[in-house]
Amino acid sequence: MYDVIIIGAGVAGMTAAIYARRAGKSVLVFETMVCGGQIVNTTRIENWPGDFGVSGTGLTKKIFKQMEELGAEIKYETVMDVEKYKDEGFVIKTEETEYLAKTVILAVGTEDRKMELKREEELLGRGISYCATCDGALFEGKAVAVVGGGNTAFYDALYLADIAAQVYVVHRRDKFRGDAALVKKVRAKENVEFVLGFVPEEILGKEKVSGLKLKPSGLVKGIEGPRELNVEGIFVAVGKKPATDKFKKLVELDENGYIVAGENCTTSCHGIFVAGDCRTKTLRQLVTAASDGAMAASEAVQYLSNVI
Repeated sequence: MYDVIIIGAGVAGMTAAIYARRAGKSVLVFETMVCGGQIVNTTRIENWPGDFGVSGTGLTKKIFKQMEELGAEIKYETVMDVEKYKDEGFVIKTEETEYLAKTVILAVGTEDRKMELKREEELLGRGISYCATCDGALFEGKAVAVVGGGNTAFYDALYLADIAAQVYVVHRRDKFRGDAALVKKVRAKENVEFVLGFVPEEILGKEKVSGLKLKPSGLVKGIEGPRELNVEGIFVAVGKKPATDKFKKLVELDENGYIVAGENCTTSCHGIFVAGDCRTKTLRQLVTAASDGAMAASEAVQYLSNVI
């Protein structure tokens, strides 16, 4: 039985592992994909204190190395369920086997929200993408659209502007959630056009994407439609949703699926803690993910001292 099992090896999960190991606790971390979470797809991070301009891969490699050298175990298995184990601890069930833990930290993060259009999944990898740094090189010299108005959309647009011939940024409003400094950089790109007040209506193309049909969102005055963009790539950045569905019987979720917890990262289930973007909070950034990881581990250590 481990003292702490952490589900998710993003910045929050790895930070939690570092703090738990420094407290002398046995730690096992589960990750389904690659350590680092979605930030590994960001080529340049400008808001991480003390390391201006670091890449997502570069930053997460440093955190992973620190976690590993402190003695945290890592297993690349998909967690299917977490249940209470008798009177003490929890059983974590993966696709392969079962593990026991005295405490659990949920650091499962978020996953890409879809446009919810017909054939979106069918054309994934044939023009539809949720990762510009993964697939952008396939669209060199071509026209592409980025759908969204947050930081991810603008990072994608910046990256694609150096590859594609034309980049359209499609957003339903005429104001953005993205940082003003980032928006300014995108506006300065000559091959980027903002298409505001529209939302996607239909993906065009048979075997692969050949265009995107838009309709007015109704949120910006004076916009008439519809409009069609002749693009071969559509990069979707319309937000995230928490990857918490597996745990809805274990801990309390809010109406949007986020795990209900305050700044102490304590959930409704004793012995279960939460860290990172899957928690209810107003700001979801790398620094708050790291903060959550430290807090969740500290609370888990305190719980072990008081209860176990």
